[in-house]
Amino acid sequence: MDRSTEIREFLRTRRARITPEQAGLAPDPRARRVPGLRREEVAQLAGVSVDYYIRLERGRTQGVSEAVLEAVARALQLDDTERAHLFDLAQPTTTRTRTRRPLSPQKVRPALYRALDCLSAPAIVLGRRMDVLAANQLGYALITDFQARPHRERNSARFVFLDDAARTLYADWERVAGDCVATLRLYAGRHPDDPQLTELIGELSLHSDTFRRMWADHDVHAHTTGTKRLHHPIVGDLTLDYVVLAVEGDPDQTLVIYTPEPASPSAEALGILASWTSTSSTEPRAPEETHRAG
Repeated sequence: MDRSTEIREFLRTRRARITPEQAGLAPDPRARRVPGLRREEVAQLAGVSVDYYIRLERGRTQGVSEAVLEAVARALQLDDTERAHLFDLAQPTTTRTRTRRPLSPQKVRPALYRALDCLSAPAIVLGRRMDVLAANQLGYALITDFQARPHRERNSARFVFLDDAARTLYADWERVAGDCVATLRLYAGRHPDDPQLTELIGELSLHSDTFRRMWADHDVHAHTTGTKRLHHPIVGDLTLDYVVLAVEGDPDQTLVIYTPEPASPSAEALGILASWTSTSSTEPRAPEETHRAG
């Protein structure tokens, strides 16, 4: 992925969402051709020259200081996740060239498999590019049986955008889709040279107009908790809270656990799904067969 283009579009879209009034500037009587702040206004707020900011927005980040990036982040009112994304994008190319190494295959540790088996709630392990690395049986039953799919298709974003079942499953499909894109954007900032990410983005862009529209927004989010509303084909409607936990030893691996409100209709429905799952013929896959390469 072209880093200069990524920086330019990220800063441009952040500028576009802030009005001069929101930034604390006096109203400008001149007509604006585009929404949001002008480049010179961002430069003024950040305390840098207009030429310097324009060079930064064009992706010329060689030698840029952390202090300047912090000032730009404040001027654009970036949240913590967006600020971290800006720093990822603005890393000097020479530094990345020296430290670039092929990504090693991701594996789920045996202890995590045992933890999945012990959980009575649906749980899924996500890896790079939102690859589904593992899940307990209730996790597969809740979303879809990823382990029955070819390795290449064991990916949450592919499921959301390319599988019609996802639009039926997620009551708030548009929001879920936006979360997927924002998560992929964040990952792309950390691993712009990942060829499998480039392949995934190309495939989703080719087959989904919604993905192309959302990808162009350059939004980034790091979700740690939230709520999902689902319409499950077996047990009907569920409202589940989820929490995203980091997996020690692999910064690109997370554990997502879904739980219902106690004594709620969703808890009852999830209990029915758990009972159905325990009597189904699905067998757990051995750890060495479940991880994805790369």
